[in-house]
Amino acid sequence: MIETRRLCTRQTGQSTVEFVVLSLVMVPLLLIVPLLGKYMDIAQTTAEASRYTAFEGTVHHSSSTAGWKSDGELATEVRRRFFSNSDAPIKTNDVAGDFNAHRNTLWFDHRGKPLLPKFVDNVGVETTRESMSQPFGAFHAASLGLPKDNLYTGRVNVAVANIAALKPFDTLDLSISRSTTLLADPWAAQGSASIKSKIRNNGSDPLGPFPYKPLEVLGGNPVVGLALTLFEFGAGPPNIGLVDPDRVPADRVLDAYP
Repeated sequence: MIETRRLCTRQTGQSTVEFVVLSLVMVPLLLIVPLLGKYMDIAQTTAEASRYTAFEGTVHHSSSTAGWKSDGELATEVRRRFFSNSDAPIKTNDVAGDFNAHRNTLWFDHRGKPLLPKFVDNVGVETTRESMSQPFGAFHAASLGLPKDNLYTGRVNVAVANIAALKPFDTLDLSISRSTTLLADPWAAQGSASIKSKIRNNGSDPLGPFPYKPLEVLGGNPVVGLALTLFEFGAGPPNIGLVDPDRVPADRVLDAYP
């Protein structure tokens, strides 16, 4: 009976010690797992933002009326539409503010501190344009006055804030970068008149893809026209040099609607 009491005395507090030791392992783990999920969510959002940045080049490019958007304009849009609160409305010139109402509710650490404390410093956009290097295509693009800086890359860089008193995240200096590259401006003409103007004004190069002026002179020669009609079995002379671009049906044009 005495030995049993001594054994119980020696075991007093054992469960408390085990709980403390286990907590030293489990508590950091419980903090780190949600944090890694938040990092992955930010990385996925960065990839989506890079796609948005690149595809803006398909609308705003060297052949468009407005031209290319600046990196600053794109950065402002990306911060508000992708890195702000998820239900943020899409509005022109809307800016993400450095307060909780404009933050993603998930992107906070265990202390309640935002992982992106200052949008201007934490989220940036960088765009680059590369010229066409393929010789044949570059030659014809120059002949028709088409832009050659078509390979457009949109890159979004995100700097995630360190988390104090949580190693190794207190000195991690995590930076997430994603990019998307596409052919942004294969020459989207502004209409049939724009196409005709390109051909007539820039197609006079005799070595170009469509030497309009020489063909026009050739087609106006009556001897040539008569000779060509023999191959058409009585049809009228061909209209050499005619520029007749495809036209959009009237019911497909916005101005046709009241």
